[in-house]
Amino acid sequence: MTYSLNFAAVWRSFDLLLQGLALSLGLAIVAIPAGCLIGLITAFGLVSKSVLLRKPAGLYVTVIRNTPILVLVLFSYFALPELGVRLGKIESFVLTLAIYSGAYLAEVFRGGLIAVPPGQREAGLAIGLTEMQIRTSIIIPLMLRNVLPSLGSTMISLFKDTSLAAAIAVPELTFEARKINVETFRVIETWIVASCLYVATCSLLAALMRAVERRLAVPR
Repeated sequence: MTYSLNFAAVWRSFDLLLQGLALSLGLAIVAIPAGCLIGLITAFGLVSKSVLLRKPAGLYVTVIRNTPILVLVLFSYFALPELGVRLGKIESFVLTLAIYSGAYLAEVFRGGLIAVPPGQREAGLAIGLTEMQIRTSIIIPLMLRNVLPSLGSTMISLFKDTSLAAAIAVPELTFEARKINVETFRVIETWIVASCLYVATCSLLAALMRAVERRLAVPR
């Protein structure tokens, strides 16, 4: 049995794939900054001397990182309504991705915080800065510069994780590709085009992150 490639049916629905890609990017653009905020707060908890902060932060990271994201997506959408929390498909997925990304980014940021020399905090105290001013003006900027490569890789991985929104019928790229596949029976062509869109987008994101790294690099 031979299979003859024919992309015509896929090209006719290419606008749907682009719409799905736009939604995938939108999901990532909303969820990842929220995840960064969660991760940053959790990272400070992880390096805190207070057990009351360190233990809950560690428990959150352990539980979320050891639970498959698909399970979290399904729990958020199907189980939370049973507890009285009703969210739409998109809102449910964005919340899940933010919580999931926060656990991974917490470890990224924790490594960056540990890498900041203690002398930076002492210098801030010496010139009269408060603890909050030291964190926002000195520690966080230095930490972000240290973790940019890892942060970029994590963000690209999280963008790819938006494909799991198809499990709850969010019409992102993978969902639209699956729908075209079912309607046209052009299996290979559909997934080749969808894969190319993912690769192109991830490559663009990687290039942007490298540009940011070069911009913020410390002159040597």
